[in-house]
Amino acid sequence: MTSGRRKARAGIWARPDAEWRHPAQATSLWRDAAASDPRLLSGAARGAWWEILARANITLLVTREYEHLLMAFSAPRTRPRLTYWPMPHPSGLAVDRGRRSFSVASTRNPNQIYRFVSVADSAGRSRHRVLVPVSSRIFPGSLYLHDLAIIGGKLYGNAVGQNSVVSLDERNGYKRVWWPRSIDSRSGPIIERNYLQLNSIAAGATLGASYFSASTDAPSARRPGHRNFAVDGRGVIFSGRTREPIAHGLTRPHSARLHRGRLWVDNSGYGELGIVSRGRFDPVARLPGWTRGLCFHGDFAFVGTSRVIPEFRQYAPGLDLRASVCGVHAVDVRSGRILGSFVWPRGNQIFAVDWLEEALDLPLLARGAPAVDADRLFYSFSSFSTERRK
Repeated sequence: MTSGRRKARAGIWARPDAEWRHPAQATSLWRDAAASDPRLLSGAARGAWWEILARANITLLVTREYEHLLMAFSAPRTRPRLTYWPMPHPSGLAVDRGRRSFSVASTRNPNQIYRFVSVADSAGRSRHRVLVPVSSRIFPGSLYLHDLAIIGGKLYGNAVGQNSVVSLDERNGYKRVWWPRSIDSRSGPIIERNYLQLNSIAAGATLGASYFSASTDAPSARRPGHRNFAVDGRGVIFSGRTREPIAHGLTRPHSARLHRGRLWVDNSGYGELGIVSRGRFDPVARLPGWTRGLCFHGDFAFVGTSRVIPEFRQYAPGLDLRASVCGVHAVDVRSGRILGSFVWPRGNQIFAVDWLEEALDLPLLARGAPAVDADRLFYSFSSFSTERRK
């Protein structure tokens, strides 16, 4: 073989040899995962944001679905930390606080569920435990997974594409386990396409004790995604027990949650957070953007706000699109006051917000050097002892 031919072949092989070296690429099977745009990571805290996280001693997890980012906030010893991990289109989160682990939906075709656990950096390079992905399961894209929840120790998700709730099992795939009575038909539930935008789970002790939000109560010729799909005041909350609506009058509701015996929900089209009681929605706080993503810690609600996607501006009749921001806000549930926020000026969409106890990192630091040596961490991370905690 001539020297020229050897060089030509070496040139062909050089690029593949250099690719897929970063752990973020390997875990997500996404070539560009190693190169998140730093402008999307740049943000600023307002008010008592870091002080609230420090007092609570939690790690706040946030999915930014259209920027393909999973983020984690903590403030150990009042020192702010913002870490992240790239993954394709992260949406719903389901946290297992007893095991310091969580599942996150990657809603593309096919859908995936990633599981993260808290592990030790065996090289001792980090003072904090690190959350890393340890498994991924693939499901049909027709599920169009949104919210995730743990009910009775089992993982469930909103199969928006099938107007139903599914159980998600590592061995047995998925199974439809709940749907509104309005999609019943003589041949079975109507599951061939999205008619309702059934998109969140307020997890109770059982499916029957849970509640589910949707953009409408029954199928029609106009479906979510159509420009002429009516949204203003058409949203509902379904009862898990009766499979019928218990509240009407919402506008594109998201992130239904139970907290201290009350049913809370984001009324997204008006940028509101509020309580559902006696068949009606009562707003508690108004926020600067499309409200989606909600969790509670004591007297604080952590609420996500997003910009409105221009082609869907008709879905947000109660919002000033120019004033909408991408951020997360700490709201006093007693007064409705926003006590602190973190805003990404160039951010876009928030989907889910939840928390784990203590200060935990994702492998990459949003500013400066990596939180840990990612290559070394994924080469030798150790201890699944948190998996055995009961």
